[in-house]
This record gives sequence, structure tokens and C-alpha cells, in this order.
Amino acid sequence: MSMIKRGTQVPARWRLLACGLFLMASGSIAAGADGGIVDVHALPQLEGAVEDTSRPDPYRVEYRMPTPEAVTSPAVRKLLNADGWVPYVLPLEEKSTTLKFKKGRQGLSVHFTQALGRPDQSVVYYTTDRIYSNVPFPEGASDLVFDGTRPYLGCIAPGALDATSDFFTKEMAAIGWRKLTPETAARWPNADLGEAVPNGVRVFYEHPDGDTTQFYNQKPVMLTLTRRDDGRTNVEIRVAPFVLPQELQADDDIAGLPRPKPTKTARGLGSATSAKHEMSTAVMADLPAVLAYYHRELAARGWQENGNAPLAAGDEVAIKVSSAEETGVLRLGRKYDFTMVSLTAQLTEAALAARARAKKEADEKFFKDAETAARQVIAADEARRKVQAAALSDAPLNALAGSNTPVPLPENAEGVKFAGDDGRLEFSSASSVKALTAFYRAALKPAGWKEQPSVINQPNMAMMEFSKGGKSISMTVMQMGPKVNVSANGSGLVMATAKPAPKGGPVSSDPAGAQAKASGPLEADPESALPVPKQRSSTSLGTAKLPGIDVPFRRELEASVPAELSDVLAFYRSELAKLGWQEKPDGAVVAADRVQLAFTSPQGPAVLKLARAKSETSIKLVQKNPDAATKADIMPRPGQAKLLLGNMGNQEAVLTINKQAIKVAAGAGGPQSPKGPTLDLPPGKYQYSLKMAGRPARNDTIDIAAGDAWGLMVGPTGEVLPLQMY
Repeated sequence: MSMIKRGTQVPARWRLLACGLFLMASGSIAAGADGGIVDVHALPQLEGAVEDTSRPDPYRVEYRMPTPEAVTSPAVRKLLNADGWVPYVLPLEEKSTTLKFKKGRQGLSVHFTQALGRPDQSVVYYTTDRIYSNVPFPEGASDLVFDGTRPYLGCIAPGALDATSDFFTKEMAAIGWRKLTPETAARWPNADLGEAVPNGVRVFYEHPDGDTTQFYNQKPVMLTLTRRDDGRTNVEIRVAPFVLPQELQADDDIAGLPRPKPTKTARGLGSATSAKHEMSTAVMADLPAVLAYYHRELAARGWQENGNAPLAAGDEVAIKVSSAEETGVLRLGRKYDFTMVSLTAQLTEAALAARARAKKEADEKFFKDAETAARQVIAADEARRKVQAAALSDAPLNALAGSNTPVPLPENAEGVKFAGDDGRLEFSSASSVKALTAFYRAALKPAGWKEQPSVINQPNMAMMEFSKGGKSISMTVMQMGPKVNVSANGSGLVMATAKPAPKGGPVSSDPAGAQAKASGPLEADPESALPVPKQRSSTSLGTAKLPGIDVPFRRELEASVPAELSDVLAFYRSELAKLGWQEKPDGAVVAADRVQLAFTSPQGPAVLKLARAKSETSIKLVQKNPDAATKADIMPRPGQAKLLLGNMGNQEAVLTINKQAIKVAAGAGGPQSPKGPTLDLPPGKYQYSLKMAGRPARNDTIDIAAGDAWGLMVGPTGEVLPLQMY
């Protein structure tokens, strides 16, 4: 141990350390001898209790009982009563399931829980409660309401007024309370000790030593005793009104309405913009001070007081109030030592109508601006397309020399991608749709390929179907910006590509899939609304819903994963099962190159389709929500399909399908008129034509299945956009 010579100056840090050690030692001694804290480990426990000693705590005991809480709770109350503990409830917490007890200046909280997984057993918790402001309980008192932090006491003493008064005179003095006199109360200018109490007495006390912990100065209290008709005595002890705040400050608003502070509890319904909103709170102040606060605060906010309102139960004051747009009622009453406040307000009929008009005008402006912006975008896109189309060449094309694809390539083909295993070809060209379709018709016809009729043969897009000897080729030629994209697929493009097998045995012909498989199991992307592997090379997620309906009635995920089809199938069976989806065996297709499975999900039916494409596995997952579709009124009839028709143009359109001519008004199915015409049809493939005044007729086909709902939206320039809605 180091020694410091007498007379040596001690550094400040050593003095602080010595003080800290002294305080810690003092605190430890005080805690060990604290008469205000009950030793919960010495309290009686019910017969059959099994105490939990795994986590020792000097201020808490936990034990298990072989009886349910409904039996354990009254048994504990009876046990503690017999040991001298007096039960009470906290103000405004009369329905609490926690039991509160007081014995002298010690407090105790008891609460219960059900034993884990055992409704026939319960767990009891004893926890110490410190009573900071102690006052005596009359023996045999009933209806005890107590809070040891202020303090507050309300009860009915069994004795007469004089006997109860003598009890408090003796017991209050015994625990350090001293009666206030005009001389000792002089430091409080508002103190009035002489107010008479009808049929009772009132005495004021102070506690010069502070609270029981001597931590803070105890405020004076007011004891009020009044006779009852049954010979007993009403008792109330609360903080003296003259030491409570006389001018209250504003706290944060509740539901857009003012509240003062300090408060014990507060709640609100609605907000400042609601048609009706209300606020209630328990203020720790006298009623006159609370009333003065609301006189001041409401006036500052432009509210007027319009006379008294009918009093309700518990009211001492009820005032009608109003502002430029609202009317309301302010109610004040006393409960225990609180002033209870209720303030309600609601919009007038005129204000409601004005808000409705303003909202309608804002909505109309929003939709009008959105429609104008959409028209501008579409018009700009159409103009850009025309400029780009004009730059494309209509000149006849020659075949590219040296090409090893099953069909010839034009001489200006760019970015050629050919997958012989899958029978897919894709490239772009600076020639027009017209020139490219003419090139392939001229090149394939002499080779014996027969073209099937197609209804899609427009300046910016054409589709061609060729067949020969049981093989087929489908080609789509579409203008994509300043280039034209050509994509083709079919059995007529399949070419076997021999690959030498390495020593040691055969390997997969799918290097990308093998690489993905070797990299580890597929993992789900937690950010995706529908399950999809993180290892995907592409993905898209679409939802279908109508304005005003938040829940989509159809969700569709498309993705491509560089993994074997079997691995992707295993991934989806695992992930969908985690979401509660159940696989249906009916109609299931599980082959080496494709999979189609039906599911039932918590939201509705779903279909999963997998296929091999470009050395990857393509994914299409569709989930439907029949409840949302029914709510949106787009649910097809059983065994039927439904068409929803819309028109974003500024003139009427006539759509003819299945020998029915349907007029679609301008704006129908759009923001201004969401409900457009609908048509129920049997499942099948239908041709339809569209006519608009001053525009050429448009013809196309749509293939619809039973249970599907499709939208056909007419654009401002007369084009038709098909979109599956359900």
C-alpha cells in the first residue's frame, strides 16, 4: 500500500476517488438498512410454491404455482392480508391486474403471468415499491386509493369523524408530519388555512424533513374529513392547492387540440385535419388553474366561448366553443387530485362541404395534369418514333455472307445472338420493319418455308410465322428507337452443336447453369415481394390494381436465373412452402425442360412456370387475389373471361369483338371516369377491330383464358394496349 506523508498536498484526483469510495460505502450501508424497502425474500409464499433462484435479485422474487392465475391471485391477496399488508389501487388505475400493498412505510407490487405453455399453472412476482410520501391508513378502511409519490389518499374510514380526526392527529405526527399554522404557512402567499368544510374538518400538514428518503422537499398536504350518512368518514389527503402551479404552461398538442402540463395521462382520437377529433387528459393541477389555461389558450387560437353546455356525469364545467370552421365542447371535472379534461371538436357542415369541394378540385386538377402530361409524353414519343422511322432504310437487303445460322442474316445485322440449342436468334438492324420483313419473306419462301397469315403487320411492328416439314419459326420485327430489333425462335432454328466430353465422364451442356450450381444453393432475395433467387441475371415485377384500391389483384414476377431447372424448382417448392403456399397436383407438368405447377396461396390461386432458355432457367410466377378483384368489380364469372375497355383518347372509339360493337367514350376507364365498359366472354382467341373518326381501323387478336381479366386501353393516337389485369 502506498503511503502519503502527513502534510503532503493530496492531488485533486485522489480526493475525488476518496469521496467516491466513501459515497459508495455509505450507499451500501444505507441500502442494507433501508427500512423503506421490504425484504421480498422474507415474505410469505403460497403452499406448493417453487421459487426461481436462477437470477438472484434483492428487490424481486419469482415463484411458480400449480394453479391458474384466477385461483392464485385471490389466494395471494388473502395470504398477504393475513401478514399485515393492506391492499390499495392507484388513482386512474383501478382496473390494473397488478396488486398493490402497503405495510407501514413499505410498499409491494404483485403481478401474475401464466406459466409458459401451461394454462393450469401461474407465476407470481413480488417486487419492492418505495413509498416516498408516507401517510397512515385508518385500520379497517375501505375503497383505498393511494399514490405514495405525491402523496394522495382517498378512502372510507370505519370510525366516526371525531375518532378518525384523532387517529390522523396522532399518526401523522408519529411519522414526521407537522400541522401548518398561519405563521409556518406565511411563505406561501396564497395559503388559506381557514376555509370551512361543510359537515367536516380540514387540516394542513408539512413534512420539514422532506420525503421518506430525504431526497426532495415534501410539499404540504391537505387532509379533509367529512361525515357520511352511515356513520363512517370520508378521507382525502392530497397536495395543498396553494402549492400547485397557478398558471399552467402548454404541452404538445394531442389530436390537434391544446393540453396543459403537467399531466398524468392523455389520449387523443383523430388529428388537426380530421372531421372530428378529441382529446382527454388528467391534469395535475386545480380546476381553476386549468380553466384559466383553456380560456387563454383557446382565445389565442381564435376560438370563442358560446355559453354553457349540459353537464355530464363527473362534469363541474361544460362550455360550448367554436372557431371559424369547428364547434366543440370543453368539459372539466375533478377525480382524485386531478382535473379531468375532455375537449371535442368537429367541422361544421359548411366546412365539411368546403373541404369536399377543395379535395374534388385538387383531385380533378391532379388527374387533369397527369392526363396532360401523359398526352405530352405520348405525343413526344410518337414524334420521336416518326423521326427515328424516317431515318431507317427501306432499301432492299442482301444476305450476309458466311453466316452459319439456319436462316440468312441481312448484311447490316448487328449484335447477333444465336443459341442453336434453344433455337433462338436475335439481332438489330438499321433497316426498316418493311425492309426486314420483305427480306425474310423473299429468303424463306424459295427454301420451302410457308408463311401463316398474321394480323400484326404495321410500320413499326410485324409478326411472321413460318412452317416447313413439321418445324416452325416465329419472328417478331419491332422498331426499338433508332434501330429495329429482330427476334426469332422455334424448332426450325435448333441446331445440334457437338461438344467433346472431357476425360472422366459427361458434363452438363449448360456451362452457366453448372457455374451457378457450383457456386452454392440458391438464396431468396429478401427485398422482393414475390420469391426470387438473388443469383438472377434479370427480373421484373408487375402489379395490377385500380385507383382507390391499395391491394393489387394480380402480381407477376418474371426472372432468369443461371441455374439448372431442377435447382430452381427445388428453390420455389421450399420458399413457397415457407409462405404457406400449397402445391396442387392437378395438371402439374414437370419435365426436363419445363415445369408448370399450380398453387393455392393465402391471397388466392397462383401458377409457377419454369423453362430452359439461353442456358438459363426462365421464371414466371403469377399470383391472383380474388378478394381484391371482387372488390374492384373485375372478377370474371365462373368459366368465363372478362374484358375491361378504356379510352385515353379525346374522341369516342368503337371496338368490335365477338360480333359485338361496343362504344367506348373518351376518358372512359381513365382518371376522370374509372368505370369503363366490361364484357364477359367464353375463353378463346378473338379478333377485334378498333375504329375512331379520322383514323385508320386497327385489327388485332387477343387470347383469353377462363378466369382471366384483360384490359384493352385505347391510346390517344388510336393504338390499343392489351394488359392482363387478373
